[in-house]
Amino acid sequence: MNLKPQSVSLERVIISGGGTGGHIHPAVAIADEIKQRYPNCEILFVGALGRMEMEKVPKAGYPIEGLWISGIDRNWRSKRNLLFPFKLISSLVKAGRIIRKFKPQLAVGVGGFASGPLLYRAALRGIPTAIQEQNSFPGITNRLLANKVQLICAGFPGLDRWFPAERIIETGNPLRENVTSIQSLAPDQKTEALAHFRFSEKRPVAFIMGGSLGAGSINEAVLAMANQIAEKQQALPYDLLWQCGARFHAEMEMALDNVKLPAEQIIRCLGFIDRMDHAYAAADVIASRAGAMSIAELALVGKPTLLVPSPVVAEDHQTKNARSLSDRGGALLLSDHEVVNRLEKELSQLFGDPQQQLTLTNALKGSARPQAAQEVVSALEKLMNQAT
Repeated sequence: MNLKPQSVSLERVIISGGGTGGHIHPAVAIADEIKQRYPNCEILFVGALGRMEMEKVPKAGYPIEGLWISGIDRNWRSKRNLLFPFKLISSLVKAGRIIRKFKPQLAVGVGGFASGPLLYRAALRGIPTAIQEQNSFPGITNRLLANKVQLICAGFPGLDRWFPAERIIETGNPLRENVTSIQSLAPDQKTEALAHFRFSEKRPVAFIMGGSLGAGSINEAVLAMANQIAEKQQALPYDLLWQCGARFHAEMEMALDNVKLPAEQIIRCLGFIDRMDHAYAAADVIASRAGAMSIAELALVGKPTLLVPSPVVAEDHQTKNARSLSDRGGALLLSDHEVVNRLEKELSQLFGDPQQQLTLTNALKGSARPQAAQEVVSALEKLMNQAT
């Protein structure tokens, strides 16, 4: 694929969406690639007030506007649903104001509540619009936008069940540059990463992550492991790097402080990890939720992986994501209801089986899409060329 059709000059682009790291990270990766090609291009993000993107996007160096918007509670009796019509009207009005003032040439949605009003208003004004769908099962916002946008950049195959097939380009999921760089990991990067998290080079590391929002069952499983280690006063043959989620961090730290671990056992508990390249570099084995962006990053990183799909996501899409890897031999699967009792056993078995580690690594690396961000931006350029 020719990654740079060019001819068009991008000067003003809006990228909208967020809510979780799985939407924010590909959005920033797309923005970074646009800036790489068009250094003078102005990029404005539009997110939802009070959500993670309002903090993370400015840290990545981009301005952001917030809409007063949220989804419909699955409990239809919830009083929060009474506010939804007012939030939607408010967001449509503000989205229109943002578009009139900023005058974007192009609007890109990455999923999440904010992208709905913004892309709807952009499409009404005849502005070229595109969405980047990360999951094997699209979120409700992107499904509602299916017939409004001109381009769908798909992270997984098979999305023609929900989107017009002629508008779909399978690009993979865009990844941040500091993650794509880990594909060619030098020995000194692992040494630097271990020092960053204060681990010894003498012991391997299991990286356990529950996604940007954290995962209660995985957190419970790690605490169960810690309590078992303390009870036996016998360290595991590996240390733990544990990303528990910002909302759980204070509680998990307090619980861990009350556990008397053997001196040689290290468990690092962090709410959110900004330097994921360091986390992946430090890891020898990884246990993770099966969000779309985690899957894309794990394929690129190529470390032996145990996936624990979340059971509380729309249409069980994390299990579908996970099976896209496990069916090719690229990951092991552990169900959420088994994770508390079986996480330590599964990790220890994997650490003790170098041949299985090698088999998983080889299959996993075969599914990587390191140029996804470039492919998305090339598709956006083609869309702009067709519109002019």
